Amino acid sequence: MLKSSFFNRDACMLARALLGKIIRRRYKNTWLACRIIETEAYYLHEKGSHSSLGYTEKRKAMFMPAGTIYMYYARGSDSLNLSAKGKGNAVLIKSGFPWFDQQSPPGNLAIMQKLNPVKGREQRRKKENLCAGQTLLCRSLDLKVKDWNQKTFDPQLFYFEDTGERPARTIQTTRLGIHPERDAHLMQRFIDYDFAPYCTRNPLTRRDAEQGRDYFIS
Repeated sequence: MLKSSFFNRDACMLARALLGKIIRRRYKNTWLACRIIETEAYYLHEKGSHSSLGYTEKRKAMFMPAGTIYMYYARGSDSLNLSAKGKGNAVLIKSGFPWFDQQSPPGNLAIMQKLNPVKGREQRRKKENLCAGQTLLCRSLDLKVKDWNQKTFDPQLFYFEDTGERPARTIQTTRLGIHPERDAHLMQRFIDYDFAPYCTRNPLTRRDAEQGRDYFIS
């Protein structure tokens, strides 16, 4: 389980460091899990952040100690964030990829698919699409605002873990869903290069995107 000190760093540094980390969530008698493949950093001083709109009870977690869970509703569905170093700074967990090991066996795929069905259709959601977006991730892991907002990790129920996985390369680009007048140009989205096809929106497949202008690879 990652200690609170891990989160006590600059938001962009934290967003990059979280790539490859494993989210563990206990659901009934099993541990569901996914690997973090996409994150976004937010700061108090920039307009794209919730905290830039001022302190409220709903945004309280962003002003709490680093590592505090901040969950809110995005288009009516749950979204997972963690507070970073400095009041009002946080990282959004944008996408993940189902993770299986001894603690979280492959049979859990069926559980995650049941938690996150394709609306109006009978077929199950494909593995690579289960956590491809902030609300899909929360649905697949049964993470809800009412259960976790403003709380800290619980080793018996929900935590982040370092299993030694590291991105071979990282893509840095602009965040998604930010209004042009709210600092949409800031390159504060980070993607595990090898998992780019499964992130919310792959910048490498944009026809007009240019490396060194629209995204960077390191």
